[in-house]
Amino acid sequence: MDQIFDFIINSRTAFIKLVDSLTIEQLNKIPDGYNNNIIWNFGHIVVSTQTLCYFRTGIWPDASAVKFNEFYRKDTKPTYMVTEAEVAELKAMALVSIENIKADYAKGTFTNITPFLTSTYGVQLNSIEEVLITTIGHDNVHFGYASALKKQL
Repeated sequence: MDQIFDFIINSRTAFIKLVDSLTIEQLNKIPDGYNNNIIWNFGHIVVSTQTLCYFRTGIWPDASAVKFNEFYRKDTKPTYMVTEAEVAELKAMALVSIENIKADYAKGTFTNITPFLTSTYGVQLNSIEEVLITTIGHDNVHFGYASALKKQL
């Protein structure tokens, strides 16, 4: 599992480098023909992993503990100009949330999860390991979207 956690951290570090290479205006820009922006894609991965690991698995009764969830969850789109302070907080959360999941994994928090179907693909995830492997793919899809959006700036 250490390799999986390392891969998630490394992927998110690459995404943070992309975010750091842009101005706040560029992060917030929604190019013509698109419905979201780079910072939405980044915020989405930050909230989604926590929601999948804790809420969808039945560890938490609801997703209210996931900061910014209402702005970046599935089926949302940007509705306001994200500030530099929020970007900084999302960047910190991107890494700290994975370290927290790793610590909870080591403590056995995820030993008995409730299996669930992914809303996007309809695939059942039966273990936290499967959830985290799915996270790798999900994070990288959104990193790819953000990289494509950067080319439209």
